[in-house]
Amino acid sequence: MRRELHSDRLLLRPWRDSDAEPHRQLWTERAPRSLRRIDADGRPTVDDLRQWMAERSTDATPGLKLYAIERISCGNFLGYCGLIVGSADVDEPEIVLELASRHRCSGYATEAAATVVAEAASTGRERLWATVREWNEPSFRVLEEVGFHNSGRLTPDHERGDMIWMTRDLTTNP
Repeated sequence: MRRELHSDRLLLRPWRDSDAEPHRQLWTERAPRSLRRIDADGRPTVDDLRQWMAERSTDATPGLKLYAIERISCGNFLGYCGLIVGSADVDEPEIVLELASRHRCSGYATEAAATVVAEAASTGRERLWATVREWNEPSFRVLEEVGFHNSGRLTPDHERGDMIWMTRDLTTNP
């Protein structure tokens, strides 16, 4: 995947040290049933996230990348989007996306996801996956807007909510 991606309003770029604080803010906004939340010891800290971002900048897994999202017009960090192994695999990776609450309902999530899907298709991949908790309606809407559909696969989780596996065939247009 390319170092940076552009859309009409967004720049998807490598992480910067200055992203650590707003990225940690994303962690504080997550739903109580989310798997990754600030723990009882206050982790991850801003320094923990800086270390994590440094590791991402040197991650050499071909064709996988997690981008910081910023608005071109003002350079504000909005969240992140990209491809990871996650619950899938390198050949058919998982798309992930998270925006700060103040930037939701603006079309940024759909725009970022569409940009990453187009880049993934240009790499010759044939399929992408996304895993979404059953209660996360906004994520389902974004994924459906960029051509994902429910694969019929489900990972039960009575504590946090079942995980629904969405998929997108990259060999056809949605």
